[in-house]
Amino acid sequence: MKTILFSLPGNEKLTELMATKMDAEVGKATLRNFPDGESYTRILSDVKDKCVVLVCTLHEPDEKLLPLYFLSHTAKSLGAMCTCLVAPYLAYMRQDKVFNEGEGVTSGFFGKLISGFADSITTVDPHLHRISSLGEVYQIPNKVIHAADAISDWIKENIENPVLIGPDSESEQWVSEVAKNAGAPFTVLQKVRQGDRDVEVSVPDVDKYRDATPILVDDIISTARTMIETVVHLKKAGMRPPICVGIHAVFSGNAYQDLLDSGVEKIVTCNTIPHPSNGIDLSDILAKEVKKLMHHI
Repeated sequence: MKTILFSLPGNEKLTELMATKMDAEVGKATLRNFPDGESYTRILSDVKDKCVVLVCTLHEPDEKLLPLYFLSHTAKSLGAMCTCLVAPYLAYMRQDKVFNEGEGVTSGFFGKLISGFADSITTVDPHLHRISSLGEVYQIPNKVIHAADAISDWIKENIENPVLIGPDSESEQWVSEVAKNAGAPFTVLQKVRQGDRDVEVSVPDVDKYRDATPILVDDIISTARTMIETVVHLKKAGMRPPICVGIHAVFSGNAYQDLLDSGVEKIVTCNTIPHPSNGIDLSDILAKEVKKLMHHI
């Protein structure tokens, strides 16, 4: 079965990298808005009897969802064998329970919506906090890719004498795995969140790591308040300026500049969301796993 990849706006670079590694073509489509805001979709490439891969990271998802929905259905109406969604960042994973009366479990709603128009989904380290597997909310073949090995390789190739630091207990699952594969020590700090932008971070005894290069690792860097607070504490403890590594470069508002200004040596992220900090390429593992998943459709 021939494969053709389509990039939703902003995902062109990752799509090109994946297409090269999948020995597949990149399709052409026109996506734009009518004056009243409605979405227009036109596929210009031949998709008949092909497996269509739609590459669309779902950071700021609301405006991306309808073009994605139309593109998938248009491909199938033109004879595509299947449509496989590659969403390196997967949105709506945090509201996985009813926290307050009157709310809905939007992670489930969103999963049902995606499962209604895509035949498979591949993503990178989604926020699985209370959800044990992606299959609980997505009723289609799915694959979760972990960025830990790629981050470990980057650390081994670029950093001497590293010590990995997780800014909170939730980060331990990523930090411990990355540290193990990188052959480096790690420690996890404790975070007390007072509000969306009000975070206190406790720092344990770091004297034995004073000559090491601290590397802060987290899955999502959004407001960056946790990392900024951690950077301040590490500086007070006399440690070197840290390198901040994130899987998903969400960076809301001025978060990226605020983190740079806090005194970090460098910020490096995976290319799950297009951003100037992208320094760790996941296209190789994405291409391999998407090809494997096609055989389960």
